[in-house]
Amino acid sequence: MMSRFIDPQLLLTLLSAVAAFATVLAIALPFLHRDERGARLKAISQRRAELSRQQSERIGAQRGSPLRGKKKSVVLMRGILEKVNLQDMAASKDLRQRLKAAGYRSPSAPVVFLFIRLGTTVGLVVAALAFFMLSKEAFPAGQKMGIIALALAAGFYLPAILVKNRAQKRQEEITLVFPDTLDLLVICTESGLSIEAAFARVTEEIGDSSSIMAEEMGLTSAELAYLGDRRKAYANLSDRTGVQAARSLATTLIQSEKYGTPVSQALRVLADENRSDRMAKAEKKAGSLPAQLTVPMIVFFLPALFVAIIGPAIIQIMRM
Repeated sequence: MMSRFIDPQLLLTLLSAVAAFATVLAIALPFLHRDERGARLKAISQRRAELSRQQSERIGAQRGSPLRGKKKSVVLMRGILEKVNLQDMAASKDLRQRLKAAGYRSPSAPVVFLFIRLGTTVGLVVAALAFFMLSKEAFPAGQKMGIIALALAAGFYLPAILVKNRAQKRQEEITLVFPDTLDLLVICTESGLSIEAAFARVTEEIGDSSSIMAEEMGLTSAELAYLGDRRKAYANLSDRTGVQAARSLATTLIQSEKYGTPVSQALRVLADENRSDRMAKAEKKAGSLPAQLTVPMIVFFLPALFVAIIGPAIIQIMRM
């Protein structure tokens, strides 16, 4: 058996096959080799074009927005608001800003919000009146007025409270992820990418950590590609988020473009400041824990400790 593998003719055949394969591979490699740098640049440009198209469609249609509705329904809502003289509130800049911070960026978002607010108020008041009419128990006039006033207040303030809570959650998540986003921007700009390509790249990488931050960066990337003025895109990022870190980023990029300072250096300084601020907030929260734990320890820990220490002695005294 072993003599077959050490047969000179077999070894010569195997060596010839290996040599022929190596020769073919050496001749074919130059033809199979491609320009990696050109391929990377082509892939980046294709990805930028695809991302800009997707984000521009999202800006135009606001796909997935909870306040998105059909044009006919929006026209109907606008007509109802005009009849009750609420059309001026729909044009309020402050209202649009609050809705944008909550993630509702559709042009019809203020109209839909005010219509929901009006419908909730009227619906709760009608429900309270129907309850009084159908109830067999007679309520005093003062109690009826109090319940109706409570229904009015709940219908008027409940939508605003829900929007405010949603905006706060988005801002908390953006604030938490923003230092990592700045680090990614620094890495991208220092590696030679333009600011548009850096925003597009960060949009891809930050998506696993925070979809909200990825959405904001993607919208900025699309605006950088389609708006004529970059400063407008940076200002829109600050206005949409309502976060101090985003305002600082917008100011830094605008000043860097205005005065010609290196973007990567400015972003690195800003990233260091954001990380220092986050560490300071963490240390502040850790320092306040002992004071916050005082009441829970007194209420929950000390009674159990007293029972464990004094309990046996009390039991022995009772047995005597």
